[in-house]
Amino acid sequence: MQDNIWTNKYFVALMAIIACILWGSAFPVLKITYAELQIGPSDISARMLIAGARFFLAGLMVFAVHKVMLRHPVKVARTNLLPLFLLGLAQTGLQYYFFYNGVAAVSGIKSAILNSVGNFFVVIFAHFIYTNDRLNVGKVLGLLAGFGGIILVNWQPNTSVGWEFSLRGEGFLMLAGVTTTIGTFWAKHLGKTLSPIVINAYQLTLGSLLLLVLGIPALRSGGLTPTPLFWVLLVYSAFLSAAAFSIWYILLKHNKAGEVTIYRFVIPISGAILSAILLPEERLTISIVAALILVVGGICAVNYWQQIDDKGRKRLGPGR
Repeated sequence: MQDNIWTNKYFVALMAIIACILWGSAFPVLKITYAELQIGPSDISARMLIAGARFFLAGLMVFAVHKVMLRHPVKVARTNLLPLFLLGLAQTGLQYYFFYNGVAAVSGIKSAILNSVGNFFVVIFAHFIYTNDRLNVGKVLGLLAGFGGIILVNWQPNTSVGWEFSLRGEGFLMLAGVTTTIGTFWAKHLGKTLSPIVINAYQLTLGSLLLLVLGIPALRSGGLTPTPLFWVLLVYSAFLSAAAFSIWYILLKHNKAGEVTIYRFVIPISGAILSAILLPEERLTISIVAALILVVGGICAVNYWQQIDDKGRKRLGPGR
């Protein structure tokens, strides 16, 4: 497949949407996995063992495709190992430590919406990192809409508590968004000199090592009893990570980050819908739908104004 197809706007849209639907499916799949293995809310090591196995297997899948099927080299210079390890630490290790433990304490639908906070952090961080990617009125309004949706999904009007937020639930999911943001910028930087598929293979494999170390207590205790359904879910989870991350990194290499991240609005939509379909105890309420609309609208708004800014810079030239 030629490189230029990865800049075709229709192909970019298709591949980005596929990647985001795969990521969206992770929310109900993870909840089903926990239920299948009867993992309790406090069993962190068991969740880390599952996460580590998933991403280590995903890394091996990417290495195999790149080396065996595509016949491309997978070796990198020693000087690249530390940057790749740091990417894996943020993008896989830390992100999924927060993500797996956060999802355990929050519903699948709510997790899908809260996880989208990373999209808004990208816009905020870019304002301070890039001189040509500043905030404007349109982006700020988009951010307000997005964070308004996140506030709404945590608001429980029919309870005495009102605001529902815990560090190990909603807080961890938001921290996962922060590490996703860091990984996005770091992957974009590494993509200037390395193949995006190689980057993905190393970051998945290296990042999984942290999770596997944290999962050692569960392995020693032997408390987990894998079932046939668990193995199916594990292989699917590994596949979706291998495929989605590879697609995403290739898109980031050949396109501006804003032109790709706009499609991340598909993640909360697909995650919420699939959770409502696959998880019997979950359903879409009016407040959830309203929060989803705000978050999706915010993602679309900030990226729309990003593209307006990009067009304005091209029209005015480099002296702007």
